[in-house]
Amino acid sequence: MTASPALARGDGWQIQPAPPAIILPATFCGFEIQVTFPVDREFAKILTASNGFVTTLVTGSLFASLTNLDTGKTVTENISGPSQTTISPDGSMTEAATGLNPIALTPTDAARFGLPTLGVTAGARTVTAPDGSITSLTLDGHVLVDVCAALS
Repeated sequence: MTASPALARGDGWQIQPAPPAIILPATFCGFEIQVTFPVDREFAKILTASNGFVTTLVTGSLFASLTNLDTGKTVTENISGPSQTTISPDGSMTEAATGLNPIALTPTDAARFGLPTLGVTAGARTVTAPDGSITSLTLDGHVLVDVCAALS
């Protein structure tokens, strides 16, 4: 009998399938973007603490192909992470990401934090959102790819 990839990671890890495709609205880059996932070997583990905090760990391998639907121009990016997202009992959220991770921000938040609306960051990134809106975003690393610029 052979072990499934999720079981090979240890107890509690589950395959985290990406959707077949996502269409991002023009609000990010001024044109619609189709996102597909040619490499999708990502795993998640959900930990629930007795105090009500829920932490989701994500690791594995995930690549995204992003296509400008106006021009057909495509870039493929490694967005494998890993990341850790914690949601507290009051609904506030903190995400800690390292490695290569996607970032999607409203134009207002992008301007406020000096980052692209859609991109890939490399390094350590922490986002805090106490009520669904981002109040803090730190990046100890750099923007690897500004997706809007790459697809323009």
